[in-house]
Amino acid sequence: MLLRTKESHVIVVSTDGSCLRNPGGASGWAWVNHDGTSRSGGLAAGTNQIAELMAVLEAVRSHPGDEPLTIQADSQYAIKCASEWVHGWRRKGWRTASGGPVQNLALIQGIADAIAARPGGVAFVWVRGHRGDEFNERADELAGIAARGVRDGSAGDDVGRAAAVASVGAAAGSRPAVASDEGVAAGSAPQALPGAAPGVASRGSVPVEELDVLF
Repeated sequence: MLLRTKESHVIVVSTDGSCLRNPGGASGWAWVNHDGTSRSGGLAAGTNQIAELMAVLEAVRSHPGDEPLTIQADSQYAIKCASEWVHGWRRKGWRTASGGPVQNLALIQGIADAIAARPGGVAFVWVRGHRGDEFNERADELAGIAARGVRDGSAGDDVGRAAAVASVGAAAGSRPAVASDEGVAAGSAPQALPGAAPGVASRGSVPVEELDVLF
């Protein structure tokens, strides 16, 4: 007898981050589901790395459930933090091979916790940025809009205050402000970020080979 199995639908989401002046400038993050829904937010001060990690964190938290999730990102740093380097850092007590602190630790731990809490698996795919990929380009656009909104104050006082808190180390339970929410159902907002990154790398999204010195 032939047994039919139900194939799981794979959710595909593109993420991106933007920092207008790296490091320390207004920053934005965004994710774009390939079904057309999206979300973005801004930070008053950050780095390229923080923005990219925020985009991944919010993407995972905004897509709970049993269905497999594939995140497409143009940041090899964010992908490797979330899928490779995190395991070694955890084994070393969240220290690098040289004994130094892991940069952007709270964000990386938040991503790890979000992935562990998700019943469906999470996979990562690197895509080359600014090469015409529809969803990557849209995520880049939304992240830039969010960053400029925080810089110019057009995102509103609440957004600016929340973003400023998140960028310097928020208390547990706070979350970066959402600047734009396109087509996301009510009740699907991601959980609070458990503190912002305490150790911010100053180099932004550097090539992966250069990051070896951090280990």
